Amino acid sequence: MIGISRRSALLTFAAAPLGSTLPSLLPGAVTIAQADDYPSRPVKVIVPFGAGGPTDVYTRDIAAELQQLLRQAFIMENRPGAGTTIGTEFVANATPDGYTLLMVSGTQTVNETLYETKSYSLMRDLAPISPLMDSDLVLVVHPSVPAKNLAELIALAKAKPGTLNYGSSGPGSNYHMAGELLKNITGIDIVHVPYKGSSGMRTDILSGQIQLLFDSVPTMAPLIKSDMVRAIGTSGKARSPILADVPTLDEAGAPGFQATLWVGFMAPKNTPQPIIDLLSRTITSILQRPEIKKSWEDQGATPLVMTQAQFAAFMQAEIVKWAKVIKNNHITLID
Repeated sequence: MIGISRRSALLTFAAAPLGSTLPSLLPGAVTIAQADDYPSRPVKVIVPFGAGGPTDVYTRDIAAELQQLLRQAFIMENRPGAGTTIGTEFVANATPDGYTLLMVSGTQTVNETLYETKSYSLMRDLAPISPLMDSDLVLVVHPSVPAKNLAELIALAKAKPGTLNYGSSGPGSNYHMAGELLKNITGIDIVHVPYKGSSGMRTDILSGQIQLLFDSVPTMAPLIKSDMVRAIGTSGKARSPILADVPTLDEAGAPGFQATLWVGFMAPKNTPQPIIDLLSRTITSILQRPEIKKSWEDQGATPLVMTQAQFAAFMQAEIVKWAKVIKNNHITLID
């Protein structure tokens, strides 16, 4: 399937001159032979979040498609904890044979700066495979908050600094960092209230215990349409088709604001390149199918198609972006 056979690998080895070249050729030949049969058994995809998150449906869609195309099970295994660092560390230390993959998200790029001590470095110890999708967030307020738009919210926050609370699913989460980016761009003083998961923040925004939060568009859209919360703005470059009447935060008065919820796949460093190429190629072919694109867009997500190099550059830019926000906002680092 990946165009490299055992026979060609062995012929390359046999034709090589003896001497100092031999040790360097032997591992490569073995690697190519192993990659040629991939996948010959089930593949685990470690999800460093709890089950039931807003990206579950998309990653499981991809897993099902990969299983059909590559004729092996792709099993999603949740390993949550410590802001995704537990699951990410597990994959960074896994055997680099293509049978343990990682679901990577914006949270891991935040953690590169937020966590003072980690046993791994994302871009050093893991290899990008492919992004999958991104989805806009939406800033909502409880109906008791008098602000009807971003300008009014900024004015309210500046008139009463430190009195508006925004919830998140924990330090370093997409929802936390979107709030910090808003503070950074607009200069407002709002207070972060971290929860152990997203369900707690959603319960408290509905009861009015907190005044505002960022959440995924698909999750909040029904609550917005039923007037249980009020939408202030979405977080992408363009308006969400699900909330077409809600302006982006950039157009509403937070210039340059962008903070989407995105996910992709990575593998342990030194995973054979032919395996990474096969996975990248197969995922890209899935994402380019019109029915997948339409189905996801109807649910508020956009397939992300990038080469491995583009995906690596994208993640590196995210690391730099969030490092600046963490530094500028004096966010307490996690030991």
